[in-house]
Amino acid sequence: MEKRLLTLAAVLFAVVAVVPEVSATRWTVGSKMGWTTNVNYTIWAQNITFYNGDWLYRNQMNVLEVNKTDYESCNADHPLKNWTRGAGRDVVPLNVTRHYYFISGKGFCYGGMKLAVRVENPPPPPRASPVKSDAPLSILNRPYLLPAVFAIGAMWDAFVHLW
Repeated sequence: MEKRLLTLAAVLFAVVAVVPEVSATRWTVGSKMGWTTNVNYTIWAQNITFYNGDWLYRNQMNVLEVNKTDYESCNADHPLKNWTRGAGRDVVPLNVTRHYYFISGKGFCYGGMKLAVRVENPPPPPRASPVKSDAPLSILNRPYLLPAVFAIGAMWDAFVHLW
């Protein structure tokens, strides 16, 4: 039983070590100012890079997703999506790489409650630097080391169970 748990732990460790880290950010619209009138959300968003998988969080009023034309004219008559869920804590997933346009209805858009964001794919993970040709090769740098360790462990386990 103990050997099975040890084997399971080794397999889980190997899987976790291979899975790349994925990190999404939940952006509070307007930061400390929140989603309110008389705030320039273009300035708030200009230095932020929004990535596919991020979230927008707003803490008051309503949020309507509209097309670019309705965004520019503050037209809330035909929203693409109403993200308002009540209680003033709405979260919008940014799960498609594209431009998003959000406004607040009931005339609040004219007071500045609108936000346009461009969502990008996250950058690829950094590549490992190449090994210098004059650097001594270590056995730890070999690509077959980890599979060999697992193979030896499996053979040892089989040997112990046969005897």
